[in-house]
Amino acid sequence: MRQGPATIKDVAAAAGVGIATVSRVFSGGSVSSATRERVLAAAGELDYRPSALGRGLKLRRSGGIGLIVPDVTDPFRAELVAGVLACARSLGEHVIVDAAHGDPSREAEIVERLVAQRVDGIIAVPAGTEADWRGAARVCSSVVFADRVLPGMADVPAVLADDAGGVRSLTEYLAGLGHRRIGFLGGAPGTPAGVRERAFRDTLAQLGVPVEEDLVVAARPARDAAYAAAAGLLQRRADVTAVLAAGHLLGEAAVLVARELDLRVPADVSIAMVDDVAWAELCDPPLTAVARPGHDIGYRACELLLREPARRGRGGPVLLPTELVVRGSCGPLRPARR
Repeated sequence: MRQGPATIKDVAAAAGVGIATVSRVFSGGSVSSATRERVLAAAGELDYRPSALGRGLKLRRSGGIGLIVPDVTDPFRAELVAGVLACARSLGEHVIVDAAHGDPSREAEIVERLVAQRVDGIIAVPAGTEADWRGAARVCSSVVFADRVLPGMADVPAVLADDAGGVRSLTEYLAGLGHRRIGFLGGAPGTPAGVRERAFRDTLAQLGVPVEEDLVVAARPARDAAYAAAAGLLQRRADVTAVLAAGHLLGEAAVLVARELDLRVPADVSIAMVDDVAWAELCDPPLTAVARPGHDIGYRACELLLREPARRGRGGPVLLPTELVVRGSCGPLRPARR
C-alpha cells in the first residue's frame, strides 16, 4: 500500500503518462482534452493535491495578492477588505492583508515585504508616496489603488467612489432645506476628505452661496482630532445651522459635541456625513449620510487586478456611484436656534 500523500509520480503512473504531462495539466499547459481528463481522473482517485509552494518556486512567485489598508477595524475599510476577499475566493486566490495605519514609511516596508514574497499583485488604499509603487508593479503583475489615488500616479489603475458626486448631492440637499451657514468638517488636501472639501466648495459656488472660511475646518483622521475640530466649530460659531462631516469619524464627533452642548438635532443643527456606516441608522435621530460602496470597491479592484489586465490604467479610474440616504438628522432651516 502507498504510504503518505500521493505524488506527481503516482498520478503519472496511474494515468499512463509522463511526469511532465501531469505538470502541464496542473500548470495550464497544452495537452489534449482526453489526456487532461485522464490525468485529472487519476488525481481525483489518488486525492492528489499539487504543491502551491512547488509551483511558486518554479515560477519564482509565491502566488496570491497583497492588500494594504490603513486600518482593518474601520467599518468602511472592513467592507472593502471583505469585497477583495470575496472576489479572490471566487477566483481561487489567497490574500495577504496588512495595515499601514496611515504611516507612509510603514506602508513602504509592507510593499517591500510583499514584493520580496513575489505576490502576483497588490491592492492598496495608499497612505503616501514613499512606497515604490511603480517598482512594485514591475515585479508583481500589477498594482491597483482602491478608494484613493496619489498625485502624479494617474498611470496606476484605481477604483474609487464618486465622492464628489456624493458630497454634491448632500450639499444641494442641505441648501435645499434653506441652510446657508453650513459647517464643513474635512481633512488635509490630497486626502479623500480634501477631495470632498473641493466638491463642497464648488457646489456652494454653483448655488450662489458664499463660502465662509471660518466654517471649513480640517482635522487629522483620528478620533481626538475629529472631536477637537467639531467642538471648535460648534462652540466658535453658534450661528451654524448645519454640519457636513467628510467621514464617519468626523460625523461621530459632530453628534457627540452637539449632545454635550445640548443642541437638538435637527431642531438646532442638522448633521450629515459621508459614509453610511452601521451606527448611523442607530443614532437618535438616524443620521443622513452618503453611502459609499466599500464592498464593491474592493471586489472591483480585485477583478481589475486578476481578471482584466487589458483594462488597467485605461480611461482613468473606475468610478462607482454613491447614494444619498436621507434620514431624520436634517431638517429645514428654522429661525434663530438660541
